[in-house]
Amino acid sequence: MDEAAAHPYVPRDLKLPGYVPISMSMSTILAVYLGASLFVVTFVWFLLGRKKAHLDRLLMCWWAFTGLTHMVLEGYFVFSPDFFKDNTSCYLAEVWKEYSKGDSRYAGRDSAVIAVEGITAVIEGPASLLAVYAIAKGKSYSYVLQLAISLGQLYGCLVYFITAFLEGDNFATNSFYYYSYYIFANGWWVLIPFLISYRCWNKICESANGVETKIKKKTR
Repeated sequence: MDEAAAHPYVPRDLKLPGYVPISMSMSTILAVYLGASLFVVTFVWFLLGRKKAHLDRLLMCWWAFTGLTHMVLEGYFVFSPDFFKDNTSCYLAEVWKEYSKGDSRYAGRDSAVIAVEGITAVIEGPASLLAVYAIAKGKSYSYVLQLAISLGQLYGCLVYFITAFLEGDNFATNSFYYYSYYIFANGWWVLIPFLISYRCWNKICESANGVETKIKKKTR
């Protein structure tokens, strides 16, 4: 079997020399990911955010979840260009072999994907964990930080989807992987950052208006 056809990805002529087939089932990969995510969310909710309002606790859970996802999962992808050759059943490599069924640009090391994921892993990941701390401690920069990260996530998603569209949007093995991985999984990083951006913008505007009102009263 030649190297262009020895993998399950689309396009079929994508060359992945040394490709090692995925060894974990989709259910196993998802179970580990969901289990680890649940552990993180539970830890943040009950320990780090126990004295905060429910909305703040939810936001802390989101930022912890997304921050670790960026740093661990996406960080592994960025710094492991040969993950598709892994023959040790490394969980992180298996994740990306599986996800590439929904977007083969990951296995093919597409430059736009690497750039977006690199920025996300190195900058937005640590910044997300900083947001957890900022909310927990009630820091004055909390809303500005959350707005900045959310806008970065939205921009990254736009680049991710637009570049796929411009390149023909033909990177999924079939419609199941296209809608479940490419659309549904990534859709959360459009919806939630948008909602957070809207809330933070309003909070920042309220704060600015309050300062302006105080200044006007003092100058009268």
